[in-house]
Amino acid sequence: MSRKLEELSSLLKGFGRVLIAYSGGVDSSFLLKVARDALGDNARAVIAESPTFPADEVRFAKETCKRIGAAYRVIQTDEFSDENFLSNPPERCYYCKKELFSRLLAIARNSGVTHVLDGSNHDDRSDLRPGCRAKQELGVKSPLMDLGFTKVEIRRHSREMGLPTWDKPSYACLASRVPYGTRITSEILARIEAGEKFLRSLGFKQLRVRHHGSIVRIEVDRRSTVEVLDDDVMKMISDRFEELGYTYVTLDLKGYRTGSMNEATSRSSG
Repeated sequence: MSRKLEELSSLLKGFGRVLIAYSGGVDSSFLLKVARDALGDNARAVIAESPTFPADEVRFAKETCKRIGAAYRVIQTDEFSDENFLSNPPERCYYCKKELFSRLLAIARNSGVTHVLDGSNHDDRSDLRPGCRAKQELGVKSPLMDLGFTKVEIRRHSREMGLPTWDKPSYACLASRVPYGTRITSEILARIEAGEKFLRSLGFKQLRVRHHGSIVRIEVDRRSTVEVLDDDVMKMISDRFEELGYTYVTLDLKGYRTGSMNEATSRSSG
């Protein structure tokens, strides 16, 4: 076992009982696996179900919990009742995470659990993440970030552990596909979810569908751009997204990148 893994295991054992905000992604799956190995049944997962989280992702999260052998609970979050979230300001993620972590803290208190954890890693420091403020205010801990685990390290350890998430594409909630200031609706999120599911059915893995009113901006891994530009593939994609209600179907030439919706905010404040 590497020194960092030993430090993580020791830290988790010191927590006693933990509740992990679990999405089924690379980071939270790695954290849950190490916590389950260190704490046994004293490490539990909570999966949040809402219109911002696709049904396929919820199913995958449940299956991965079972594979790890960790107990889990599914809750329904209620960010759609919060006008601060629906109006979609730049700090939208703060209100979403505050709703989630507040629910988890209440569950922890009622269950005698001493710590609530999330899977944020060292690389997450570089992006605009208002949700971190909610985490800090509520006392949620991020052991992977605190111990300096990078995404590359987490993927490598996950592969060694046999986790099915080791090469899983990065993911973020569906609301992150909508420009700040555009009101969040369940209809918009459903269109985005359907569009991304269709692209994955064509074999594309790392992707985002960005909603801009009548325009959809598709991001794929730059190595996949040539595949998208095949005449038959372009027609299938344009036809499907027109069915979903978009007038213009575009491909972002910069390719997939995390936090691209933050670029306009960063330029305006620079």
